[in-house]
Amino acid sequence: MSQPLHTETETDDMEMDFATLLEESLQRPLPERGDIVKGIVLAIDQQGMLVDVGLKRDGSVNKQDIERLGSDVEFEVGQEINVMIIRVEDHSGNAIVSVSQALQAVDWDNAEQLLEDDAVWEGTVIEANRGGLIVPFGNLRGFIPASHINNLPRSTTEQERQQYMDHLVGEPITVKVLEVNRKRRRLVFSQREAMREQRVQIKEQLMEELKEGDVREGIVSGLRDFGAFVDLGGADGLIHISELAWHRVQHPSEIVSVGDKVEVYVMHLDEQDRRIGLSLKRLQENPWSKIDERYHIGQLVMGEVSRVAPYGVFVRLNPGIEALLHSSQICDPQPDSVEGLVDIGQRLLLRIISIEAERQRLGLSYKEVTEVERENWAEENEIAVDSLRLDLSRLGQESFEAMLADNDDIDSGKNAEDPLQSTDVEQSVAESV
Repeated sequence: MSQPLHTETETDDMEMDFATLLEESLQRPLPERGDIVKGIVLAIDQQGMLVDVGLKRDGSVNKQDIERLGSDVEFEVGQEINVMIIRVEDHSGNAIVSVSQALQAVDWDNAEQLLEDDAVWEGTVIEANRGGLIVPFGNLRGFIPASHINNLPRSTTEQERQQYMDHLVGEPITVKVLEVNRKRRRLVFSQREAMREQRVQIKEQLMEELKEGDVREGIVSGLRDFGAFVDLGGADGLIHISELAWHRVQHPSEIVSVGDKVEVYVMHLDEQDRRIGLSLKRLQENPWSKIDERYHIGQLVMGEVSRVAPYGVFVRLNPGIEALLHSSQICDPQPDSVEGLVDIGQRLLLRIISIEAERQRLGLSYKEVTEVERENWAEENEIAVDSLRLDLSRLGQESFEAMLADNDDIDSGKNAEDPLQSTDVEQSVAESV
């Protein structure tokens, strides 16, 4: 007599297991559009691949979706993968799923986490366009606007800016996440924000390492009216305009340019405001320290007009000495104003009438130079004598006529000045001559 295939107890257990599985499947919610689910690759062909995602129909991944992942991504039958439900059922009754969007969802999560943590991330630039740089972030394309590219030249042509960005293609770049918008598919990075944070950390380290009196090498990173910024290796120090040279500087561009490699003296460290004060001139010889060796009262010198003030003209002498030609030393009577009389850059033959090395002052005179001296100087240096003369008629008609009248009085012996009433400056000149 044959044995029964299943005992009564076994049949009851099987019915219970089936009922349990059926109940669990009914309680388990079906995947919806946008859900990410696990699936098993069933087949791969020229059209794409089929994935078992636990629905009535297998999920279909089209060829274009797979190609978005790049040629280096491969799948195998039996492999477990994540897919995103695009359509639970299309017009043909098939489920449409996406591998690329499932991976991108993970990337969006990672980007949001970086934004929340305010963390930095390093990627590689793959493209540059007019607006900025493209950086892959997993299966997403992140964008760095030109305004957030560190050290991008601002005062250059559009072509030069594009060339600068083109040089960054293929280079690693450190960024921070500025914006994550899944709906608009916007992922925006900033290199400047990442560098700002790094520079703060580097500056803190530099402040601990630096000492006043140190000499460091750096690169000029920026120019302002008040001075020049120098990158000391990730953190900037400032050379105030007064510390660029021993002579007066109108603008830092007269001394340095952006990109110049310079050696600087650490002059001051502000621990409270975390500022680094630098100097260029402290590494150069102070020309005033040997002024008495180079110049003496009564000496004739050739100088270049560097600036004009209401009370006179400043003249630059070599090496780096700026002296004053007071308006009272131009002609008699003293002109009310010297504006229009001289031009910046004009060269003049003058006589030294005073030297105060400790106060870094040197006084000059035009009127104490004789016509014979001008002619001799012009002949010796093979230049036109007229180039050494001031056109005093430019002072204005009234001042010019007053000067002529005064000269006529002097020639006739009238209003002759008593030598005992002469100024200290004039006495110095007389004694030196």
